[in-house]
Amino acid sequence: MTPAIEQTLPLNTAAPAESLRAIYRFEPCVAALALMVVAPALFVVAAIIAVLARRTPLVRHRRVGWRGAELPVLKFRTMWEPNQPWAPLFAIEDVSNAIPVTKNGEDDRITSRFAAWCRKHSIDELPQLYHVVRGEMSFVGPRPITRGELDEHYGSSAEAVLSLRPGLTGLWQLMGRSRLTYSKRKRLDLRLVRCASPGMYFWILFRSVPRVLLGHDAH
Repeated sequence: MTPAIEQTLPLNTAAPAESLRAIYRFEPCVAALALMVVAPALFVVAAIIAVLARRTPLVRHRRVGWRGAELPVLKFRTMWEPNQPWAPLFAIEDVSNAIPVTKNGEDDRITSRFAAWCRKHSIDELPQLYHVVRGEMSFVGPRPITRGELDEHYGSSAEAVLSLRPGLTGLWQLMGRSRLTYSKRKRLDLRLVRCASPGMYFWILFRSVPRVLLGHDAH
């Protein structure tokens, strides 16, 4: 984020979650409708991944959610070894210990062009609409991260970042995504918390759509 843009975001002196309470109330209904609309596409993506990976297309990864609660985040699988034997297809595999903490740069375990395309356009994140339906996540907020990332990179700022529901998108998804260092991610997450308001929420939401569709700043 450029300093000029960052300066224009109004600071919110109220409790962050309080300013978004009305939006949080309606999000589950909107997310449920969105899930119904994209369900056919999700089914196709899941089927392709199941055939390519020869195992369940859905995985979960333990992150830290709102107010410090554990959040088993759902994703489409994008990492697998080629030519593996078939494994159960109708289960959700926990991959918390298999995914590296850092996401900067390329990952040589992404061996499929389809998986790389899904990651570039955040298709692998669409199952997280389920968490919005359950009220565990928001459309806009700090991205959920692991306990290790939180302890190592956020320190005393962790409590502030966890005061908002984690989001499908946030400020650092707009301003660099995979290119950003953790220090910049932390600064943008804290800025999001300090500026939390309905205006900020919709500004981030509507700017995120074209960036994700075009795959800007994604590995």
